[in-house]
Amino acid sequence: MISTKGRYALRFLVDVAEHQGDGFVPLKDVAARQEISEKYLEIVVKELVKGGLLTAVRGKGGGYRLNRPPEEYSISSVIELMEGPLAPVACLEPGQRACSRKQNCKTLPLWQGLDQVVTDYLAQFSLSDLIQKQVHEETDATPHG
Repeated sequence: MISTKGRYALRFLVDVAEHQGDGFVPLKDVAARQEISEKYLEIVVKELVKGGLLTAVRGKGGGYRLNRPPEEYSISSVIELMEGPLAPVACLEPGQRACSRKQNCKTLPLWQGLDQVVTDYLAQFSLSDLIQKQVHEETDATPHG
């Protein structure tokens, strides 16, 4: 499950992308528009700045800006920055030692498939897609069988 921190990070980035044409976007403005606590957003934004996604300027006229165009922000990279690896099971997390049961594990292909579906799905969207609401349109076009 994606945590509040991951969801709020995406909402913050979308809001900044939509409003940075006027200069740096104050955190308090985003908090008001998104109805998110400023205190909590400060925690989220600190990680976004540390991760190199935002530039911060303090003082009058200060706030936040994206470091790159919105189309260069993959949703998967933002979620992984905030949440860590999204692997469905520990043995598929990056850097894990190979499981001793790998050769005989009947469930491993299931978890590998799920991991690939999630990775591929999130990787196909950028911040720009969220701004343009193309995620909703693409999801609606997908057959639900």
